[in-house]
Amino acid sequence: MELNRKTVTTPVRPAATLILLRDAPGGLEVFLMKRHALCDVLGGAYVFPGGKVDAADAQLDMQAHLDQPLAVLHASLNETGINERTAGGLYVAALREAFEESGVLFAQGPFGREIDVTQAADLLRAGQGFNAMLAQLALQLQTRSLTPWSRWITPRTPSVMSKRFDTRFFVATVPAGQLAQHDDHETTASIWLTPRAALQQYWAGQIDLAPPQIMSLAHLSRYTHAGSVQAAARNGLPPVIQPEPFDHEGSRVICYPGDARHSVRQRAMPGPTRLYYRNKRFEPADGFDQLFD
Repeated sequence: MELNRKTVTTPVRPAATLILLRDAPGGLEVFLMKRHALCDVLGGAYVFPGGKVDAADAQLDMQAHLDQPLAVLHASLNETGINERTAGGLYVAALREAFEESGVLFAQGPFGREIDVTQAADLLRAGQGFNAMLAQLALQLQTRSLTPWSRWITPRTPSVMSKRFDTRFFVATVPAGQLAQHDDHETTASIWLTPRAALQQYWAGQIDLAPPQIMSLAHLSRYTHAGSVQAAARNGLPPVIQPEPFDHEGSRVICYPGDARHSVRQRAMPGPTRLYYRNKRFEPADGFDQLFD
């Protein structure tokens, strides 16, 4: 992964990411997709489903198509700087991106009926917008399935991108009977892995990961099953993580809340408080095992 050294002056873009979880015989697994190599954001890297918020996300008829009041969604994000409709739009964006990129749709039909995911996907492929598809099929999005996990704000000098994002990460367990898979358009491969196995593959050079994914996987590795992740998220507030990069002896270092060099002294998550750019990858100072300290 190549290092970016340019300062970004364009505005921060709101975005939403959904970390899909499932329980497997080997323990908790997460769904990762490989971004197309030509994508201008993290091309070739493995990521969670997600993307930027569209204007249409906040224009959805939320009373008809969300299962919770906007006030509840707003409170769950713990963000006083946004209004209720913006909060609802962030949930819609996470659900929309998950469906568009992985084919997983958190929704139910009228009177609690099961949904036809194939029909919904066919409408999108035919050019139907996400909001129009929900209206045509009278679907209600299941925001109760999502729990806010963290909020990542890209610094002015991003380490691996040329754009800045304000991304809300959510966690959710894949609904029974649904299959997550890459779309062969924006993403070209996908895999379910335990968080530790994903980091082992990264360390072995088998997959590329960006720092937010590295740190998120290190955090998730502390949990044994999907329910424990969502319980932890429900029992706390999503931390705000603003990485602060600096250069030391010609090498890039990214520090996180709780680090002696970071402006916020309280930790936001477990794991190392610094990643160093070495050998064209980001790693803790003391090696792989420090990700799990």
